[in-house]
Amino acid sequence: MSIILEARRLARSAGTKIIVNDVSFDVHMGELLAIVGPSGAGKSSLLRLLNRLDEPTSGSVLLGGKDYREVPTRELRRRVGMVMQRPFVFPGTVAENLRFGPRQQGKDLPDSEIERLLRAVGLPGFASEQVTHLSGGEAQRVCFARALANQPTTLLLDEPTSSLDEAAKFEAEAVIRKIVEQGVTSVLVTHDLAQARRLATRVARLEAGKLIQIGPVSEVLNAETSLS
Repeated sequence: MSIILEARRLARSAGTKIIVNDVSFDVHMGELLAIVGPSGAGKSSLLRLLNRLDEPTSGSVLLGGKDYREVPTRELRRRVGMVMQRPFVFPGTVAENLRFGPRQQGKDLPDSEIERLLRAVGLPGFASEQVTHLSGGEAQRVCFARALANQPTTLLLDEPTSSLDEAAKFEAEAVIRKIVEQGVTSVLVTHDLAQARRLATRVARLEAGKLIQIGPVSEVLNAETSLS
């Protein structure tokens, strides 16, 4: 199976505090790797290192076998997209949000592509909607579509359903499943073990910044696993 992303001895510290501690793993093409662990384990910090939103203190990430420091920042953020905990949308229409990233590359998405992206996240016909009229769940699905508009090879998902109600959470999970089925490799940080069981191909467990275990869902999230 092809390796899309490789973390190599990644570490990050702030002063004397070690946030991420010598973490190495591979992310395979077409999989969803869930990162779980107790609060404060360094899950989100690790995710931010994967597309250089934060700079590693040591170690590196290989993207398609190439050190990501050799990849221009704009290209890196296009290839390794990210959806945050809380939906962040730009003022204006949904279509304007989706066109933002491609326009940074000199591309203008046609209306047909906007509609295709919106259908992919369950929002057909929303192109002309003002973002101020969206519910929280709809806004988060726009964030998914906006990330997909850049045609990323990998999508980083930082607790993307934690701010949503139950109905919106399951709608967002359906979108994540569809994204993975379409071949977009994904890394999901979640505190919700049931969600990891529903969505993940493999699971990595972090404790105090260290990678404790990585493997199939059934091995890592067995009945005895307890995270808080």
